[in-house]
Amino acid sequence: MNPPTPKRGEIREATVDDLPELRDLAYRSKAHWGYDQEFMDAVAPSLAPTSEELPEGVFVLVRDERIEGFCAFKTKSGSVFLESLFVAPERIRHGIGEHLWDHAVDFARRAGHPSFLIESDPNAEGFYLRMGARSAGEIVSRASGRTLPLLRYEA
Repeated sequence: MNPPTPKRGEIREATVDDLPELRDLAYRSKAHWGYDQEFMDAVAPSLAPTSEELPEGVFVLVRDERIEGFCAFKTKSGSVFLESLFVAPERIRHGIGEHLWDHAVDFARRAGHPSFLIESDPNAEGFYLRMGARSAGEIVSRASGRTLPLLRYEA
């Protein structure tokens, strides 16, 4: 666990009790980018981790007793993905994403993952590229059917 910092918060493993809040946070964060209701309804079930996915690496950032963001890893078809990294909309551009990213990279290294993939929302691609990820092509989203940027990070 990363040491807590008053400004950026503490990162800890997510619990089953966190899941409803993670679903809400992920939905609000995705909606922040102006997607229409039909799209949001289609992707809502895929935005947050499930209890079965917790052991793969799901972490929440807590500040002032509130979850302000989370990241989650998931293995799909034998490849490790940073499945989600969401920040509460009111905390976007406050360093929360970078703090979660640093934790995700550290976790991947400790877990023995020399690299991981990211199925990136187009609005998040610039963030991941600034963090050091590189383009690895495109991938079709199972949730929405859209073609999305596929990125790779060498941990």
